[in-house]
Amino acid sequence: MRDGWAVWVIATPTAASWIERDGLAEQTGNPVRSERRTPDQPDLLPKADVVLVAPATFNTINKWALGINDTLALGILNEVLGLGLPILVSPYAKNALVTHPAYRTHVQTLSDSGVTFTAANFIRPTEPNAPFQWPRLAGELARLRPSTPQLD
Repeated sequence: MRDGWAVWVIATPTAASWIERDGLAEQTGNPVRSERRTPDQPDLLPKADVVLVAPATFNTINKWALGINDTLALGILNEVLGLGLPILVSPYAKNALVTHPAYRTHVQTLSDSGVTFTAANFIRPTEPNAPFQWPRLAGELARLRPSTPQLD
């Protein structure tokens, strides 16, 4: 946000059960969403300039690459993939999972579709239970930012 980004958090239902939704909404100035809106509710999400998927779990990456649309977060990811928006993904999965052959195939599928991935060891520290390294993503996002932001 210090770099001028308008931040909207879209959480998977699992993440929504443990993140501090009210605190994130207060910090970003935008509601945290994890459920689909009903047909009579307005769509409050603005048009995005860049999409950050972080921390991207083994489950999210695999389901996204297969086009599974069973959560709001995956639905949005499937849509923005088709729009050609810059997308940065920062995987956060156990080493035992990232060596699974389906995972490697799905990362390649998404990469071939224009998705940018941080290096495998970019964010995930080697120490167990170490915190996710959010500040390191700022530079990566800056490289993907369009020169002229899209306005609604």
